[in-house]
Amino acid sequence: MNPKTDKLVRRTTMIATVTASYYLLTADYGPEPNALDPIKNAILSVQRSTKDFIFGTMARGPEEGVKGKPGSNSAKDDS
Repeated sequence: MNPKTDKLVRRTTMIATVTASYYLLTADYGPEPNALDPIKNAILSVQRSTKDFIFGTMARGPEEGVKGKPGSNSAKDDS
């Protein structure tokens, strides 16, 4: 087999094995806390960070400073 193809097959097999193992280990627990929660939290944290980096955060958008500042009561200006 071609060395590049062999390397690709090995990597794909390793990723598939890890993914299948994760799903099999977490299938019995459901939403209850388990030993793999730190891994799940790390994956979700990286996902959020990547999305924030690429798309920016909605909370820190340019509209935040325009629509209202903390302590201002724009809805109660008519009183």
